[in-house]
Amino acid sequence: MENTGLEANMKRLGDILIESGFLTAAELAEALSVQKETGKRLGEVITEMGLMSEFDILRAVSSQYNYPIIDLTSIDVDPKALDLLDEKYCTENTVVPIGFDEEKLVVAIDDPLNILVQDDLQFRTGYEIVLMLATRTGILDTIKVNYGRTTASEAARELGEDFSADDIDGLSDEVAEAVNSAPVVKLVNSMIDFAIRAGSSDIHIEPMEDRVRVRIRIDGVMQEIMSNPVSARDAITTRIKILGGMNIAEKRIPQDGRIQTEINGTPVDMRVSILPTIWGEKTVIRILAKNDGNLNRSYLGISDHNNEMIDKIIKVPQGICLISGPTGSGKTTTLYTLLSEKNTPEVNIITVEDPVEIRIPGLNQVQVNAKAGMTFASGLRSILRQDPDIILVGEIRDGETAEIAMRAAITGHLVFSTIHTNDAVSSINRLVDMGLEPYMVSSALVGVVAQRLVRRICTNCRKAYEADEDVIRKYNFEPGQKLYKGEGCTDCNGSGYKGRIAIHEVVVITKGMKVLLEKRAPEEDMRQLAVKEGTQMLMDSALSLVVEGITTLAEANRVAYSVDG
Repeated sequence: MENTGLEANMKRLGDILIESGFLTAAELAEALSVQKETGKRLGEVITEMGLMSEFDILRAVSSQYNYPIIDLTSIDVDPKALDLLDEKYCTENTVVPIGFDEEKLVVAIDDPLNILVQDDLQFRTGYEIVLMLATRTGILDTIKVNYGRTTASEAARELGEDFSADDIDGLSDEVAEAVNSAPVVKLVNSMIDFAIRAGSSDIHIEPMEDRVRVRIRIDGVMQEIMSNPVSARDAITTRIKILGGMNIAEKRIPQDGRIQTEINGTPVDMRVSILPTIWGEKTVIRILAKNDGNLNRSYLGISDHNNEMIDKIIKVPQGICLISGPTGSGKTTTLYTLLSEKNTPEVNIITVEDPVEIRIPGLNQVQVNAKAGMTFASGLRSILRQDPDIILVGEIRDGETAEIAMRAAITGHLVFSTIHTNDAVSSINRLVDMGLEPYMVSSALVGVVAQRLVRRICTNCRKAYEADEDVIRKYNFEPGQKLYKGEGCTDCNGSGYKGRIAIHEVVVITKGMKVLLEKRAPEEDMRQLAVKEGTQMLMDSALSLVVEGITTLAEANRVAYSVDG
């Protein structure tokens, strides 16, 4: 076997890291103690403790045994190599076959000191093995992406062979029944499975003139993952319609549905929207977030200043608190987080939502059902007869719902809701534009929290650079201000970003703001007063994260830039 370089006297990882100067003896002892308790591998423990990065561990091992380090985001994995090992084996052993070097199989591994895995690789594949080093995170991401994509592509190929465009056009009952056959089921399941494991929030299946494009949204940004033959278009859509309980014969009008299923044993709840386009029906599947126990403000990343502003709003006994922002900005998570702080046995909390995205013990949660006549407005009317202390209205969409919510707030209830507006101040006037009297809004509204999500810089490849003079002047940075960006690595799939964090704009409705509201003062006047009273604008919130090295200037401009400055 090539590249082993490991004899009977091979060194242990801890010894290598100490000799390389990356770790002290005391730090190693602490890590070994944690390893003994958890049973995890030493390298994994060291990175979780923050003593070293995955890449630094690889550098130390590489310098000792001359294994090359590979950036998995910069290569195309050979599907023939993937076929030699199954996904489960690769995940359990943190290895991934990536291609061939003449007659040898090239495998990326994060722990080349494990001789048993090396021997097993040769036995299972029948090839002589060439090892290359990659981070554990990079390997697992490569497995996730490539095995998922391979499965979906194979299913798409099989589907294209089973159906022609002529067969699909104008689906008969027989063809509609056939879309429950293995190829279509396999393709749809593979797309959903891949999107979920990649951490996607949405799947877009888009018909085009010559193909069906599939894109997913990760950390708020779209990326294409596969392309299907146009002949498979209606079969895919029909399969999703069946899963979502929609009318498979109707292609002229939009439809909405919901899918509740299991992917690899994990329950998955999805919202489906189908929209007719000139090339066929476009499908968007929203993967609904599950409660992972992180309903706390520290997880949301709310700054200390904004936490103080929010406390002023939610500590009042009655009134309405609004969370504003576009779809996918994390409004619901923030709403549930604030609501969970109020969730005690002494308080009766009732919600009306569309859909109920996170189920929380202790809350009486009501699902909107427009077909049955259960709208936000009708549900809210019924809730008021249930003796609530706190009410959550999933979204204020119209004047009727807004008026009922306002009256509930005026008559002694604390109401939480969301609204779609650009910023906090514009939310105030939006309520008036819905037909509510300014005096009613000023009496009921206690505060508005506007929210966006910006991508975090990948901590594994983050690099500092000095802002140029034009940037310093434009954004009022300090001279010589250091900014940061991600260069792209295996941890972030080459994007330079990994994960997201929220930025906020919090407006407390003070006496001064009430006066401006009732006078229908211009938004700019209200905005100036809000800043004077402590509000940090969205762009300022984003720029504070830029200076801290949490996000980039480009990302701040992408998410929070306003033509008004």
